[in-house]
Amino acid sequence: MITLKINGLDVSVEQGTTVLEAANFLGFPIPTLCHMEGLSPYGACRLCVVEIGEGPKAKLVSSCTYPAQEGLKVRTASNRVIRARRMILELLLASCPQSKTIQDLASAHGIRQQRFRQEYEDCILCGLCVRMCDEQMMAKAIGFRGRGENRSIGTPFDVKSDVCRTCGGCMYICPACQLRCTYNEPEKAICGGCANLTPPCLEKEHFDDMMCYMDPCVACEIETKTDK
Repeated sequence: MITLKINGLDVSVEQGTTVLEAANFLGFPIPTLCHMEGLSPYGACRLCVVEIGEGPKAKLVSSCTYPAQEGLKVRTASNRVIRARRMILELLLASCPQSKTIQDLASAHGIRQQRFRQEYEDCILCGLCVRMCDEQMMAKAIGFRGRGENRSIGTPFDVKSDVCRTCGGCMYICPACQLRCTYNEPEKAICGGCANLTPPCLEKEHFDDMMCYMDPCVACEIETKTDK
């Protein structure tokens, strides 16, 4: 067993556990689009970033691929982490604005404006479908093709695969395919209809290093009841 500190709390986990798994064990919510239990970690979406270390040497890492280490100090919702997640979500939303999954995540993180040019793509290259087809269905019918801006997912040479079982598993787990939203104009890119109001505690100065990580947020519950 190894011991590390997450958001000021000591936790002991088995060797080989990732920071994301350790945080989930304690109940700290960390958003992710490319991670799913039962599939190998990939670290593509970068939404699961956390801050490790202290002072000027502190850095952001993807929690789904970073191994828990003895004495490691982790913050899952610091000001730096929240800013990074919001930027990542804005870029993902620009790439795939009609994904309701991404829209809801953006709304939940307080994003109310679309600042980047929309691409109207239907893939964020999270790799979930590739890993599902390979690791769960044992088919390897699809995979990554090309590099850089030409990178895409499909069958080799765009020829229909003989090993594809048309199971639909790739579509079932795809964050771009799960739910599609008709809002596709920049001013309507973030519906927000399914998200809660921005937690009031995030605006307070004493939460600069450690923002609210409770789900549901106690402060939000109290404020909602008080308003009523």
